[in-house]
Amino acid sequence: MHNKIHCLFFCLLCFIILNQKAIAQTSSIGIFEGQTDIGVVKHKGNLQYYPELQQYHLEGSGANIWATSDAFHFVWKRMKGDFILRTNAAFIGKGVEAHRKIGLMVRSTLDSNAKHINAVVHGDGLTSLQYRKTVGGITEEKKSGITAADVIQLERKGNIYTMSVARKGDMFVTEEVSDLDLGDEVYVGIFICSHNADLTEKATFNNVRIVVPAPATLVLYKQYLGSSIELLDLATQNSTVIYQSPKSLQAPNWMHDGASLIYNSDGSLYKFNLKTRQPTVLNTVPAKNNNNDHVLSFDGKMLAISSNDGGPSIGYTVPVTGGEAKRVSAVGVGASYMHGWSPDGKYIVFCGQRNNEFDVYRIPSGGGKEERLTTSPGLDDGPEYTPDGKYIYFNSVRSGLMQIWRMKADGSEQMQITSDDYNNWFPHVSPDGKWICYITFLKNEVKPGDHPFYKHVFIRVMPVGGGPSKVVAYLYGGQGTINTPSWSPDSKHIAFVSNSQ
Repeated sequence: MHNKIHCLFFCLLCFIILNQKAIAQTSSIGIFEGQTDIGVVKHKGNLQYYPELQQYHLEGSGANIWATSDAFHFVWKRMKGDFILRTNAAFIGKGVEAHRKIGLMVRSTLDSNAKHINAVVHGDGLTSLQYRKTVGGITEEKKSGITAADVIQLERKGNIYTMSVARKGDMFVTEEVSDLDLGDEVYVGIFICSHNADLTEKATFNNVRIVVPAPATLVLYKQYLGSSIELLDLATQNSTVIYQSPKSLQAPNWMHDGASLIYNSDGSLYKFNLKTRQPTVLNTVPAKNNNNDHVLSFDGKMLAISSNDGGPSIGYTVPVTGGEAKRVSAVGVGASYMHGWSPDGKYIVFCGQRNNEFDVYRIPSGGGKEERLTTSPGLDDGPEYTPDGKYIYFNSVRSGLMQIWRMKADGSEQMQITSDDYNNWFPHVSPDGKWICYITFLKNEVKPGDHPFYKHVFIRVMPVGGGPSKVVAYLYGGQGTINTPSWSPDSKHIAFVSNSQ
């Protein structure tokens, strides 16, 4: 009996150790389910995941991903339906083979000759969309118009697969394959191939995202996708997800102490502690149906908020710690959406709907007579003061597409700042006064006067005086992503919201 007890104890201990090891292995691969060497490889592949950076270091060997069969290392998750895969990927070291490969893959099975499609960057910079239509068939290829892509996206919509790639800072260039049937349930993920059976290569994957987009049946403003609050490091252009919710979270403001964010959800405003990663609701009574037009004063003590409580949106002010909201908007004039304080705290600028026109207005922060600052036909929105109080930036549709504009604080000398082939919204000036960030929609997806939820969007940054813009974040979002000022106090980070089912 004594030996049996020892045997049972030993078996139980082994089970616990093995189970703990399995759990550790599962948690060590981030958002993925497994990792596998596909085909015959000489050197076993491996993944190291760094949760504090949400960064993946991948190493692997394999002769090639080409012809009728493949050999490489694959980190995967099983998925059904439509999805968007995205990452910033880079090789570690110079390497040996010109056609070593890294990228994103969708695969019907884990067999070496499986049907698949991959968005791949080669060691020599060749960037292409490669695919095998039949089991054991010959791999085909569509080469991208750019080389050495840093940002890779692969999207499935039914049997249509779209590769979107860019050098970091640029807009996407796309290639597409239609009528590729890989089955409903597939393996999706990141991969590496050394293109030489005797070698092992290494690569880093940042900003790894698997997005489930809105279905065609989704009713906007009545049904919502889940939300992720992300913090973007502008120096590296890498972002980390700090909070997720199945609800719609919108418009994070960075508080002036750098320790918290304020966002809105389900009509309430929340203070989110960046250390504890926990939200607490702010009291804004009588404003009970707050939207995503809320902004902090320059001294960090007050909030201007917007709430449509059974009627048009009304502007209020409330202490940043919460309390009784004081109405600022005039009575019976139309909707008002608060966007910016003057640095001295005397005025609030907002988008006001008056007589079927949307224009920029300013009003004393304690309430009083409002003053119209823009008069051009069409939508003017998103006004915000510069830290020195000399200018107000806003977005306007007056030139055809939605573009970024600037005017003096009294509304004079209105001039266009951006002039490109996209729709640009919500300019936010960095606290150091040097930069503007704004959100960009594609004109083939969104009308100039609209900024809806759940689209392919880009966060871009440009010098405050004008000049070339660069993309700092590629994401799925839109309404609520950066409607309000979202710079960190040191101007080194941006908070934003992305979305997924």
